[in-house]
Amino acid sequence: MQQQKVVDSNAEDFSDGEEATFQDIDMLQDQGINAADLKKLKAAGICTIKGVQMTTKKALSNIKGISEAKVEKIKEAASKMAIVDESMKRKQCFKISTGSEDLDKLLGGGVESMAITEVFGEFRTGKTQISHTLCVTTQMPGAMGYTGGKVVFIDTENTFRPDRLRPIADRFNLDQAAVLDNVLYARAYTSEHQMELLDHVAAKFHEEAGIFKLLIVDSIMALFRVDFSGRGELADRQQKLAQMLSRLQKISEEYNVAVFVTNQMTADPGAAMSFQADPKKPIGGHILAHASTTRISLRKGRGENRIAKIFDSPDMPESEATFSITNGGITDAKE
Repeated sequence: MQQQKVVDSNAEDFSDGEEATFQDIDMLQDQGINAADLKKLKAAGICTIKGVQMTTKKALSNIKGISEAKVEKIKEAASKMAIVDESMKRKQCFKISTGSEDLDKLLGGGVESMAITEVFGEFRTGKTQISHTLCVTTQMPGAMGYTGGKVVFIDTENTFRPDRLRPIADRFNLDQAAVLDNVLYARAYTSEHQMELLDHVAAKFHEEAGIFKLLIVDSIMALFRVDFSGRGELADRQQKLAQMLSRLQKISEEYNVAVFVTNQMTADPGAAMSFQADPKKPIGGHILAHASTTRISLRKGRGENRIAKIFDSPDMPESEATFSITNGGITDAKE
């Protein structure tokens, strides 16, 4: 991943008052787990106690040097240390503004942490523009004590443009160089590479505890469409996709970050039979549909206006909001 040197003053701003929202795996030494075994777990990308809980016994026993007996001991130690207070988890949850008050309202306050928010739509409906705006708004203090933080941007289609962040930073009176410094960028070239990058991202989130607040994947399905073609590879594609989405969900909960993914649309061959108004649907099938906490569909409006609609959400009613794409990023719609 590419990263420029982080401005010291900004780094201090992020660390002030921040508490780690996870328990480091090294704490298991207090439960009798030796440091050598913990090092093996870390090498496999398991760096927190919640990470142990989220990993199956079978997956743990596949780690070289970790026997079944050790797995049982590690699992038992983790369960003793784990904090399973759901209300505490909800208190730690935060929302990131999209730059548009109306769109924020639609999302119940913004893009939520410990969850996957998916936006999908046709070409030029604002998916990447929202992603770029979020790179800036994530760094600003917000409601309910949110202090701001860094962003990781995984780019699968070469859509990220650092210069696009400059006018958005100007709109919010932020220093352009500091804003760019606090966005870590990674270009993924294959679906396998995309999965590998998530291990690096998790390690970075662990290394800089509480500093990162948002992980963007633009777009989630592009490389899967290229790497797996035809119905013969569909089952394999969906299995690999399920593993990636499970990893994203675990990262979001383990490190208390918001995950924002964009998705594409495809023609629905069954739409003509059922007389659907819109013959297109998001790709990824049921696997992606069930993995995403909140799904937002985007469509073009008049001029630079775009219309967002709640497609699926556990707690938000089905409704719409109109926003506008400007040089300064996403804003409320122009009349």
